[in-house]
This record gives sequence, C-alpha cells and structure tokens, in this order.
Amino acid sequence: MEGATFCDRKGNGFRLGRRGLGSPVSLALVAAIASSLVTTGARADEPRSATEPRVMQEPGEVVNVIDAFDEGDPFDIAISLGFQYSTKSAKVLRETNIFGPGLTSGGFTSNLMNVAQFSEQTSRLIPRVDIGLYKDLALYLRAPIILNNSRELTGLDGSDRVQSVVLAGAPGEQLFSLPFNSPDRSGLEYLAVGLDTSAFMNQARDRTKPTLLFGVEGRFSLGTPMHACNPDAPSGQVQCAHPSDINRNGQADGGLEGFDVSEREAGVTRGTIGLEVHTLVSKRIKYLEPYGGFSALFEFQQEDSDYGLTDLEGSLVNRPPIRGTMTLGLMIIPWENREKFGRLTFDLRVQGTYTSEGRDYSEIFDALGASTASSLRQPQWAKYRRNPNYDENAPAGMREPISIIDEGSQKTYVTGLTDVQQYASIRGQASVTWQASEYVKFNLGFGFTHDQKHGITGDQPCNPTFKDDIGQSGPCKSGNELNVGEFVSATGIPNPNYRPTINAVGRRFWVSDSNTFDVFASGVVMF
Repeated sequence: MEGATFCDRKGNGFRLGRRGLGSPVSLALVAAIASSLVTTGARADEPRSATEPRVMQEPGEVVNVIDAFDEGDPFDIAISLGFQYSTKSAKVLRETNIFGPGLTSGGFTSNLMNVAQFSEQTSRLIPRVDIGLYKDLALYLRAPIILNNSRELTGLDGSDRVQSVVLAGAPGEQLFSLPFNSPDRSGLEYLAVGLDTSAFMNQARDRTKPTLLFGVEGRFSLGTPMHACNPDAPSGQVQCAHPSDINRNGQADGGLEGFDVSEREAGVTRGTIGLEVHTLVSKRIKYLEPYGGFSALFEFQQEDSDYGLTDLEGSLVNRPPIRGTMTLGLMIIPWENREKFGRLTFDLRVQGTYTSEGRDYSEIFDALGASTASSLRQPQWAKYRRNPNYDENAPAGMREPISIIDEGSQKTYVTGLTDVQQYASIRGQASVTWQASEYVKFNLGFGFTHDQKHGITGDQPCNPTFKDDIGQSGPCKSGNELNVGEFVSATGIPNPNYRPTINAVGRRFWVSDSNTFDVFASGVVMF
C-alpha cells in the first residue's frame, strides 16, 4: 500500500514509507510513534511540577450564580441559614453656643456638646433559598428575622449630671431623660425577592472573559413598622403612644388630638418598600480573583407607617435615604479538589457607602418620638392662609400680619422620624468559605463599619419651592408687613415638620464616632 500520513498532537504531519504496515520495520515504527504520542499526551495533562496542585477555573463565591438546564445538571437549588450579630456604638452630640472648654469661645455655635452614648445590639437569623431558572440565571428569596434588637442611651462624660442643659427643650422643659432604653424588638425585618444572572459574561464558560454578575432585588416590609416607644413610661402613660396622643395615656381627651390615639406595637420593620440593584465583575487568575462593583438601594415609604404622618406639602424631606455602595475585594483560593468538589476561599473586601439626606430612624428615634415635652407633643398646623383682616393701608401699629395659621389644615405631630443629613461610611470585611463537598459549604466572617459624623435633626424652617403666594408664607418671607411702605415677598412656605427645640441652629443633634462590629456565619446545602 502507499505510505500513510499521520499527525502528532500539535498537528505536525509525518509519512510512513512505501513498505506495507505488515513489515517488521513498519510495525516497529508505528509502535514507537504510538508510544511517543501516548507519552506526550499524558505529559500535557500533568501539572507543571509534582508539587503544583491543579486548580479550577470556575469563578469564586461572590459571583457564583446557581443555574439550571446544563448538560448533566438540569436543576439546582441551594438552601442556606445564616446568623449575624452586630454591635454599634456612637456619640450623640448637640449644638451649643455656651462658652466653655471644648464647646465654644463665644460668638459662634459648635456641635461638640456631649449628650449621650448610644449602643445597639442586633441578632439576626437569615434563611435564604436560591433556585436555578436557566443557565446562569437564579431566583432567590431571603427573609432576615431579627431575633433581638436593643438600643440604649446613657450618659457621656458626665452629661447625665447636667441633663437640664444638654437636653433642654423650651424654657423649663427637658426633651427626655438619661438613661433611656428602647424596647426590645424582634420579628421579620423584610422579605427580599431577587434575580441574579451571570449570563452576559462568565469565565466558567469562556476562559477569555471575566465574570459579570448583575442582580435586582425587591424588599418588602411585611410586619409592623417601627413606632417610638418608652418601656419606662411614667405612671398613667402607655409605652407606645400614638403621635397624636398628646397626654400619652391611650385616651382621646383633647380637641387637639387625632382620631386614633390607641396604643401601638413597637414594630420592627422600616415601613418601606426597597429596590436594590447590584453588579460585580471578577476575573480569576489561578489562585486569586480580584473583583469590584457597586450597588444602590432605593426605598419608598409605605403610607401605613409613620412616614405617612409627615408626608405633607411643605415638608422638605420625607423620603427615606438612598444608599450607594462601591465594593473592591479579593478572593484567595489556596486549595481545591475538583474530583470531590472541595474548595477553600478567603474573601477580603472594602466597601464605601454614601447615604443621602433622608427622613430616617436615628439613634434618638425612640427618645424623641416618646418624649413628654410639650414642645414636641403639641401639634402644629400644616398650612398658613391669607389673613382676611390684613389692611395694607392701615396706619403703623394697627396693621395685622398678611399670613395666619390655617386651623382647618391637617395637624402634624412628632413621630420620632427626623431629617438625617448625608454621610459616608467605610467598611472592611473578611470571611472564609469552605466547600466541604458537592452539596455542603460553610461561611464564617467578621466586619467593621465606620460612619462619618452627621446631623440627625436637620429639618429646615421653610420650603423655598413654594413662594408664589404671600398668604401661605407664614414666617417665610422677607420684609415686615407691619411696617408701612415696606416691600414684602414670600421666600417659601413653612415646613410643617420643623420643631425649633430640636431643629433650630444651636439646638440640633449630631452623631459622631459611629462604629459597628459584626460577625456572621452560614451553612448552605445544595441540590
């Protein structure tokens, strides 16, 4: 027969001579070539050195998305149970123009007056289910359950010995007392439903590309929204009074009170519906996988929460804050066993978060919302109206104001929710994940978060958006209408949520040195 042509593993051709394959020389040559090819193939599959372990090319834990309808794996589901414990501490400060060491030297206002030491402990149980829908597409459900949340305000460097000064309200009154303990809260925090996908780019399917994870999540507050409470309420008062219950006794006994003054539950949810979007991109390089991304959380208040009581025309801020987070991290995978699906992963990350201005549950939420101080308990009317008795031609000393309180408008009450100013946070986190087998893995980690100093009672007296009607301007105007011939113009309308005893410059509250430590652990079963 004619000589036959063969190719080695690299595609290089070579040709046997014209001798038949049955000749001894040909058989010997074929045997040598076959032996060489087998040896070459075996060496190509071996690691580069005897001590170098084989590693997987699959992306790490933070960008891992379970899927379905893969060859040999038509369906995936993962069930996890996590636990998180966090402890937070912060200093509550207040503005003052008092002359004194560490305060002011006179002539200006500082925000350095010590008010209270805030501490908070929270324990959460976090069940989660991930269900593969299609290739690199998963649906997940998460339901954080607060086992216990406790808050406390205590004296700070002797502030409890001068409470009448650091907690002064209107002349002769005190806003609340130290120590102040909030009620212990527990229950379902929210139900999260989300979708994750890495179908756009996935290193496990194409080694030349990074892995891109994109997800969207809805958060639904299903339980009772948080209400301000005082577990140590004075005798004759209820612990969780309605904001419109001026006397805090659970009874309607005044014309200024609202229609519903029944006692409420402390609640545990934020009273919002949240929408979160997140994305991460990573690229595995053997034992290391750097990654980065961002997330944003938007919240929308529910009308049955206390947000509904402060959602009025003229309110400058009544939406919850918006949070945006940037993440940079590194996964280290020092050991893997492909055959037994074993893996050890260390995850180190740094996160920076910006929280916008918004109405929120601050460190003194319960203390202000449950206050018995008259300056916070008495209602304010939401609007002003033009004074029918105003006469611009009246002589000096006999003129009346252009704008007066509209007693037919809605009455507003202090709920404890306050205008919290914008601030930045920095967080560091370290964790380790051990995948023990194809079906089980465990995670353990800890984190530290520091919040920038920020104001927590920042409401402004006037809303400049509405300045086209001098009759509704109230005190929000330039000039004095009582002076004959003086030009008067509206600069806005009054903010119905503004309370001078906590919102006026020189009376506002601040938070500083806010630090949170947390530890977390979880176990996952995969099918």
